Amino acid sequence: MAEIQAFRGWRYDLAQVGSLSDVTAPPYDVINTAAQQELYERHPCNVVRLILNRQEPGDESSDDRYARAADFLRRWQTEGILAREREDALYVYHQQFDWEGNTYVRKGFLGRLRLEEFGSGCVFPHEQTMSGPKADRLALTRACRTNLSPIFGLYPDTDETVQSPLEHALAEATPLEATDAMGVVHRLWPLTDRTALDRVRELMLEKDIFIADGHHRYETALNYRDGLRSEGRLDGESDAANFVLMMFVGMSDPGLAILPTHRLISGLPELTAADIRAALAECFDLESIGSGAEAARRAWELIEADGGQEVFGFGTAADGEWLFARVRDASRMESLEADNSPGWRGLGVSLLHRLVLDHLIQNKYPEADLSCRYVRRLDEVVQNQMDGGCQLAALVAPAGIEHVRQIASTCEKMPPKSTYFYPKLLSGLVLNPLE
Repeated sequence: MAEIQAFRGWRYDLAQVGSLSDVTAPPYDVINTAAQQELYERHPCNVVRLILNRQEPGDESSDDRYARAADFLRRWQTEGILAREREDALYVYHQQFDWEGNTYVRKGFLGRLRLEEFGSGCVFPHEQTMSGPKADRLALTRACRTNLSPIFGLYPDTDETVQSPLEHALAEATPLEATDAMGVVHRLWPLTDRTALDRVRELMLEKDIFIADGHHRYETALNYRDGLRSEGRLDGESDAANFVLMMFVGMSDPGLAILPTHRLISGLPELTAADIRAALAECFDLESIGSGAEAARRAWELIEADGGQEVFGFGTAADGEWLFARVRDASRMESLEADNSPGWRGLGVSLLHRLVLDHLIQNKYPEADLSCRYVRRLDEVVQNQMDGGCQLAALVAPAGIEHVRQIASTCEKMPPKSTYFYPKLLSGLVLNPLE
């Protein structure tokens, strides 16, 4: 049972900070050092000071930055820079964005979800997590006692029945609006209409929730709750620490875009298209597409038109050529990945890494020390191919939403970089207090 709650969030008072665009930020894990500095300079109250406080001269330990983030949060609350919602609310959230010449609007809502262990109920992950980021986020949560950024959750909703009462209740209400560095327009409506809120809670009760992004934050929320419980500081089932801030988007939402993550492979000899043909011929049918940027685009168009997981584009830097490849025989995956399900073995990223790179190419070039870089735009792929930034470029289709649902529902984890849900959710639109 997915228990969703409205809550009294903390939001920026625009009368004090001005533009919401100036005080919001992308998730902490996509902010590099240069972006962190730019966000620091953009506004003295930018949420980056909470989600990714920087190390300062004179700090005695890395823990100082967590304490500093908590000091900023409490001061902004005391000074009214952040104001508490007067009533419990769900927060309707739209993201308008352009991709490859098309405009999309992804619609969902922010609320609190009751935490549960993976595999024990209705919440399912699809990615592996790492201990380092979880330790970092747990230290921050303990210092701030607040969910500073939402997790991205998906739920099945073929007829879009959950979002409809929220959209209807908004009527002509004016949203809060922010535009991020990628040009994505984020619109937020705090909604306190009790009829709409109760209807959404009721509809969500029987839904499964699949985590699209924010696995580390979800596991951190579990660890934070469990820590309070072990210390005797969890105030029963109604304690706010039993819940976590999440964005809920229906799997059938027209604006739900899963974008590809292409691979740039290094550590190989200077390969030509003929070399790739020789390495892959026993398991693939290969077709020459041509050379240069137009050939790369044509290869990607063929992948998109096919719509399956067993087609790829391979570009070789030595001669600038492109091949369109289709799996003819994937039977070796059964022995290469015997412990994984047929659905997992049939993913494009699984076939690329295990059958193509780890097996066929590594067998052909046993001395190669393969490494991958990940890019998402076709022009990045072409530029790296032309500049010699890799020996082999691989275009691969992203996993679809049904793949996520099928694999995650059995608690099986997808390979890294199987999905890229764009755009990212903004941090700083609303904060969820845990006390």
